Amino acid sequence: MPTKLRLPAPAEELTLPALLARNAAEHGDLPALSWREGPDGTAWTTLSWSDVRRKVAVLAAGYASLGVGRGEHVLLMMGNRPEHWLTDLALVHLGAVPVTVYGTSAPEQIAHIARHSRARLAVVEGARELVRWEPLLADPATPLERLVVAEAPEAGPHPTYASVYAGGAHLHRSEAFEKAWRETRSEDPLTVVYTSGTTGDPKGVRLTHRNIMLQSVRLDGHIELPEHAEHLCYLPFAHIAERILGIYLPLLRAAHVRLCADPAAVSVAVRELHPVQFFGVPRVWEKLAASVRAVLGRLPEEQRRAIEAANDLARERAGHRERGEEVPAALEASYARAREGVLDPLLTLAGLDRLVWTASATAPMPIDVVRFWAGWGITIMDAWGLTETSGVCTVNSPDGFRLGSVGRPIEGLELRIAEDGEIFTRGETVFGGYLLPDGSVESASDDEGWFPTGDIGRLDEAGFLWLTDRKKELIITSNGKNVSPALVENTVKEHPLIGQALVHGDGRSYLVALLVLDPELGPAWAQAQGIDAAAATPAELAAHPVVRAEVARAVAAANARLNRTEQIKRYRLLTGEWGPESGELTPSLKLRRRVVREKYAELIEGLYAEPYAAPDEAS
Repeated sequence: MPTKLRLPAPAEELTLPALLARNAAEHGDLPALSWREGPDGTAWTTLSWSDVRRKVAVLAAGYASLGVGRGEHVLLMMGNRPEHWLTDLALVHLGAVPVTVYGTSAPEQIAHIARHSRARLAVVEGARELVRWEPLLADPATPLERLVVAEAPEAGPHPTYASVYAGGAHLHRSEAFEKAWRETRSEDPLTVVYTSGTTGDPKGVRLTHRNIMLQSVRLDGHIELPEHAEHLCYLPFAHIAERILGIYLPLLRAAHVRLCADPAAVSVAVRELHPVQFFGVPRVWEKLAASVRAVLGRLPEEQRRAIEAANDLARERAGHRERGEEVPAALEASYARAREGVLDPLLTLAGLDRLVWTASATAPMPIDVVRFWAGWGITIMDAWGLTETSGVCTVNSPDGFRLGSVGRPIEGLELRIAEDGEIFTRGETVFGGYLLPDGSVESASDDEGWFPTGDIGRLDEAGFLWLTDRKKELIITSNGKNVSPALVENTVKEHPLIGQALVHGDGRSYLVALLVLDPELGPAWAQAQGIDAAAATPAELAAHPVVRAEVARAVAAANARLNRTEQIKRYRLLTGEWGPESGELTPSLKLRRRVVREKYAELIEGLYAEPYAAPDEAS
């Protein structure tokens, strides 16, 4: 249920420090923040809301002693660890503006953000980050003056987080702390989020307390959760979704944040904690679905049939709810038996048995993935928004959803669709503008307050928004036809063998594709076909005639559902999974099309060359 906690001010006048003061005073004994530590890294350490506020006060004094003042940008590059979360809040209490930088950022991206933000201080994790940050201290074009390091053994000559805290403990004065945060106004900047940049340099999106507080209060109204629920925090804090879900909403709800320092270990944490809520970008849900499908493929046929029958009941029930219909009593009873006897034991093993709210955002969710999870009684409430809109613009919720859509606008936001299909939005959660190098802000909205989102979509008769693609990513073929690459890619990815895809064809007469063999489902599928997948390398597996033939059938099946212009005429199967570290994905796991096209330019040109090798050849 939406939180019923007292708000210390009207939503439009709220500030983040006011919420922390309320939490410490009224919910001080409740758990606020937990993280793993100890000799083996498995024990949880927990701070209450009272503990959090005391530590934030001490840290604020420590950072103030380093010269951090009101309105100043401070850069943060750390994982999901307590030093990051607490530093963020401490800076806000000083009136400073925390700016988190993705840990996978290249040196040139870091340099751009450091110069553009004019930050004099950066707080980084350890040696891996220092290699990229230390050269900026000697760069006359960069205002950066000092680094603080979280990992003390790796700090070298730089001050450590522990020393900042120790200095703050000596200097802290309660009166000064209370005076500083009370001077903060709702129109003051709360954070600057630099977009992850699928093309070009990242842009600095300045968001105020009012933007974020209104977003949090309105989003909270759509989330059905127990009071003070836990949130598993594993996405980067440079991502607006995790800033909302992992910092700002927990402050509003006096909820419990559990930090997961290693995103790759999130499934382990889920199995341990059995969360009631879980947010994942589409690629996360795709990977989880692939893992489940791989397990199902190894089960006896009789057990698989029982699971499939239970999946069908769950999807039928979800269909009634989606249409706003009452679920027939007989179906509800059959589903309850199937859930208890078939689905719940398996969901419990995965830690997914207690979920009451699941969501996704940032990119169009493949409909087959949505339908897959609906078959397990898990309805993914897909949402849509941008950093520039303080998070979500539209959201599905239990009282109104359409699987495959991204929901309806949240309170206070308007949408309109331009003639070319671009979505425009306006409202109080839309940002004031992009940060300029001189510290001013340049509006990106028109004279009537409409912001062009760059996304293409349509509104149905019930007010639900359906996304098509990014405007800049639409393919215009040589005969002038518009093609949504995401639509084509998601269609071909419905086959379990294909984990990732990129479609190309701008200015060409037909489409070609790069397909990536799924690293989990590929071996499982091959094993089920009698191929010794364990003894085969990924390249050998992708080159196997049985795998190549099945991929060819998958492409043909996808083409049968697409119109002539959208069909893939030629393709190449790759074996190495794309990721942020190798550059093909952004840190928020969105496809960097330009990077992929440049990296595989020779392969793509070969797909258009004559004579042409067989399209089912692996590379």
